[in-house]
Amino acid sequence: MKVSKCYDNRELSWLKFNKRVLQLAGDKNTPLCERLSFANIFSSNLDEFYMVRVGSLYDQTFLQKIKKDNKTGMTAREQLTCIFAETKKLLKEKDKIYEKLMCEVSKNGVNIVTFKEVNKEDCKYLERYYKRSIKPLLSPQVIGKKSPFPFLNNKEIYAVAVLQTKNTEKLCIVPCSNGVFERLIPIPSDKNKYMLVEELILYFMSDIFDKYTIKSKSLIRIIRNADIDIDEDFYDNGSSYRESMETLLKVRKKLSPVKMDYYRPLDEKVIKALCRELELKKEQIFLSESPLELSFADKIKDVLRDKKELFYPRMIPRISPNIREAASMIQEIEKKDILLSYPYDSMYPFIRLLKEAGTDQRVVSIKMTLYRVAKNSRIVETLIEAAENGKEVVVMVELKARFDEKNNLEWSRRMEDAGCRIIYGIDFVKVHSKICLISYSDNGEVKHICQIGTGNYNEKTAKFYTDLSLMTANIDIAKEVAETFNKICMEQFVEKTGHLLVAPRSLQNKILNMIDEEIIKVKYGKRGYIGLKMNSLTDKTIIDKLIEASKSGVRIDMVIRGICCLVAGVKGETENITVRSIVGRYLEHSRIYIFGEKPEDKIYISSADFMTRNTLRRVEVAAPIYDESIKEKIRKLFDSLRKDNVNALEMNADGEYTKVECYDEKINSQEQ
Repeated sequence: MKVSKCYDNRELSWLKFNKRVLQLAGDKNTPLCERLSFANIFSSNLDEFYMVRVGSLYDQTFLQKIKKDNKTGMTAREQLTCIFAETKKLLKEKDKIYEKLMCEVSKNGVNIVTFKEVNKEDCKYLERYYKRSIKPLLSPQVIGKKSPFPFLNNKEIYAVAVLQTKNTEKLCIVPCSNGVFERLIPIPSDKNKYMLVEELILYFMSDIFDKYTIKSKSLIRIIRNADIDIDEDFYDNGSSYRESMETLLKVRKKLSPVKMDYYRPLDEKVIKALCRELELKKEQIFLSESPLELSFADKIKDVLRDKKELFYPRMIPRISPNIREAASMIQEIEKKDILLSYPYDSMYPFIRLLKEAGTDQRVVSIKMTLYRVAKNSRIVETLIEAAENGKEVVVMVELKARFDEKNNLEWSRRMEDAGCRIIYGIDFVKVHSKICLISYSDNGEVKHICQIGTGNYNEKTAKFYTDLSLMTANIDIAKEVAETFNKICMEQFVEKTGHLLVAPRSLQNKILNMIDEEIIKVKYGKRGYIGLKMNSLTDKTIIDKLIEASKSGVRIDMVIRGICCLVAGVKGETENITVRSIVGRYLEHSRIYIFGEKPEDKIYISSADFMTRNTLRRVEVAAPIYDESIKEKIRKLFDSLRKDNVNALEMNADGEYTKVECYDEKINSQEQ
């Protein structure tokens, strides 16, 4: 397979994205407590990457037929080798950044300490604390013939030690997290001095195993494969879909380990023994010089909360000036399309629309798709109230939203108990679209208000994810939203559309047609332009068409936060394409497609990235923007992202990213 220099591997591109997150943790222009957050985000991102993507590659290595990446020709084994090597580099960089962060945290009066750094009185207190509050709850285990190697839970920390007896050596394991222990233990001599609970347990291993000599000890943490999904096997036992999902969650907890981190050097024999027991290779074992899990950063931030200079300035989402507070939301949308831009605009007007629909006597039904919702969702509570008021409420709950399955299961039960009709979508296809349809009768005429968004119906993430939400009474759009919802209910796909783009049958093909339109413009001496903003670009069919457009002379600007498998700036191939990634205070999540230049440009907002899973294997919806004032707002938004020189990094022709130089005034698109 001949590999073009215009392609990058999906997994390695993702690691580049997480490197950009880590760079923010080390950026002194970012407030200290926010840098702590980015270090934690980097670590949790890496956990999920190993659980899902590395887990998938790991499974592929067992297949008889060798599967290759369709862009770079790499096998699963070759990808894993590169991933493990790059992970080692990233973790070393994380350790350096963590050390610098904790020095700065210390200067601000908060210290995470070891036993070497506390006085005798504090040592005595910690010993008493250990014996009173920790030791009675520990479950230590010596590995032997009668006590086999235990099951280690995903992402939990364990203390391990080599025990020396007269004749032999034994391995022992002690769980350090049980849901009861406080992660940070306060030191009495200083209210802002703490010790990690795993550090305390590790120190007292000689007390736990007092009949042995401790030869060496360390802390470990494993990451398990979580790449499992509903398939035919789950249906064969006659269970309901919801029961099958509950079974899936139980199975996921027991999948094979794919990674182990250890803190402090471990004896080579111990590493080999752990590799054997966990069925890991040496390349999957990583030494860490910083704590194995960084969620305690939230506690440090709470302690430093009064130091405002250590945080981003507080920003409060505004109520859109296009909406009158006392007016009916339905009437406001009937007059004019309304666009909300999160987190700059509050989600409250949309929630107010749902509340109004739940009590308005004219409203007959509310139909909605839910992918990820907040733990304490006001949106779901509003749907429950509407059902209790006698409205027909039909909700498509996607139980396959990875790592949100449990939350969605609980909400689906509550909504069903309240009288909502719950559906679970289409077999083996995720419904990722964000659509809401409110139907009402106005003097005998059936009318609709619909909402189409780029992000989830989640009040929590709407405060720090950038997303767009269109509310419209446009009858043509409403008809196609209604058809989309009805097709989902019947486990079918929308085949043709006149306004919306609806995956999996009517999105990718229309995107390709609109790219072709820009190519044709250039052939006839006109200017061709494409502007794209999304999370990821991996769809090879679309990538190849974008390369064709670039070679034809179409100018293409792309703002892609995460994975980008197209390499920009390659001479003779992609030199008319620029790719920027913006990683900053807010997570750039909205998807915008622009084809052509003002005033003839076609603009869409969408739930779909240009990934094959989105364009061909999910139900996704992109909505056209017809209102000229909203189009102008989106143009300005995209232009500010394109000009950002504070948070932006630009891709080079080698696929690497460099910080955009700031020669004149600083432009921070998110603050702007």
